[in-house]
Amino acid sequence: MLLAIDIGNTSTTLGVFQQGVLKSFYRISSRHSLTEDEAGVMIQQFFGYEAVRGLRDVIVCSVVPSLTSTYQQMSLKYLQKKPLIVDSKLKLGIKIKYKDPSQVGADRLANAVAAHRIYRGPCIVVDLGTATTFDVISARGDYLGGAIAPGIQTSSADLFRRAAQLFGVKLEKPPLAVGRTTQESLQSGIILGAAGQIDFIVNQIEKEIGKKCRVIATGGLAPLVWKVSKKIQKIDLTLTLKGLYYIYKILRGKKLDR
Repeated sequence: MLLAIDIGNTSTTLGVFQQGVLKSFYRISSRHSLTEDEAGVMIQQFFGYEAVRGLRDVIVCSVVPSLTSTYQQMSLKYLQKKPLIVDSKLKLGIKIKYKDPSQVGADRLANAVAAHRIYRGPCIVVDLGTATTFDVISARGDYLGGAIAPGIQTSSADLFRRAAQLFGVKLEKPPLAVGRTTQESLQSGIILGAAGQIDFIVNQIEKEIGKKCRVIATGGLAPLVWKVSKKIQKIDLTLTLKGLYYIYKILRGKKLDR
């Protein structure tokens, strides 16, 4: 079995794979004060002591260096495993066309690997988290680059903070584009605005590469917009974890059959 850990700025997702199947996964807050002992206890509580004992390896992608270290130490202390940390220097089975590959986040690389393996190409992965990222993968499996925009919660929280007469609202699809209350107006602007942004950027990407793309949405906020967007064709909330599984198989050349 393989433990895959995706550490983001807002949330961390943990999943266990057995025989190529994601058996269970959990999404938790990326608390920067988390200690290795707290992480170890949490892993055992989530997946069970027997399952943890059966782990063969651990793989991590992270955009939070402090938490990378925490989970590294947790893995060594509680799982007796040295985790594999994903970065652009590894042989991932895709070509990275970014001018400086080291600037591509490990989660974006994992998404690209999974999208190419599962959905083929050309495709665009829209990851809706702290930021909304767009990653473009060619039919050959080349990572072409993408775009980064402020995330839905990130931008709306700043709006609520700066506008004295506006207030935080539940982020959900509005009943109409023309809101009849401040809450409905905010929901319309935030959710429909995010979907419109996605559709516009996807259209621009398709024009530039000269091909229609399959568009896959992932990330904790993907359910908010995928039915509103006209371009998103598929939602896959565990895409990054699946990418970590494929990266592990590529690097280790192992069949995870136990």
